[in-house]
Amino acid sequence: MTIEVSNLSYCYSGGVLALNNISFNLKQGETVALLGHNGSGKSTLVRHFNGLLKPTGGTVSVNSVATVGEKVSVLAGKVAMLFQNPDDQICKATVWDEVAFGPENLGYEPERISVLVEKFLSVFGLLDRKDRNPHDLGFSERKRLVMASVLAMDTGIVVFDEPTAGLDPLEISMLEGEISKLGEQGRTVVIISHDMDFVAENCSRAICLENGSKRFDGNVSDLFSNSSLIERCGLLAPQVVQLADHYNLRLDEITPQGFINKILV
Repeated sequence: MTIEVSNLSYCYSGGVLALNNISFNLKQGETVALLGHNGSGKSTLVRHFNGLLKPTGGTVSVNSVATVGEKVSVLAGKVAMLFQNPDDQICKATVWDEVAFGPENLGYEPERISVLVEKFLSVFGLLDRKDRNPHDLGFSERKRLVMASVLAMDTGIVVFDEPTAGLDPLEISMLEGEISKLGEQGRTVVIISHDMDFVAENCSRAICLENGSKRFDGNVSDLFSNSSLIERCGLLAPQVVQLADHYNLRLDEITPQGFINKILV
């Protein structure tokens, strides 16, 4: 699925302009980072993708259909979204029912729901907790639970808002594996994050916002080679980029192996 954003502006009640004339297209199968300071408009922007917000000006389209004319319930079958705080999404009494909630509301057949729920509870190491109350789980477990819930909706577009916050390296590795699979399946993934190491390893494209306006849209490696833009958008370059800068190296691949390859040339 694709997303087309054309001259999008959004003004909150009281006259606060949160988004100002933003345009870009997201292609099917892309994994794109949405970056910027807190308050730059990132969360406001992605809430237009599933119709939680409607444009004040311009248009947002999913698969060439404008969101302004679509119900949120319809868009939910196309765009699944992980919020920053897992407790903002949890609403059922058991772990199993929590993951089943989205697919049930999308009208999936019971057999398909069972397969999806079991699959993603297993992926995120929660199958043995399927009968537990979600609120009895620890924070990172609740975070994994809502990840399972979002992915069980089986949508063409998935938005992750600060997905690595509160996760340990093993849990981040679980998430990275699923993001990679989404790309291989042709799903479109949008990641809001302040974890630049995670962005560098999992995203090929970045869009940066500043005060509600788009300041950058391009390759992640080009972004991290622009120190003034990184600072302007409130970002911190990945550790491997900082190390490469110390040796005046420009990395083609922003990974530890990319750094090793460069110094061996």
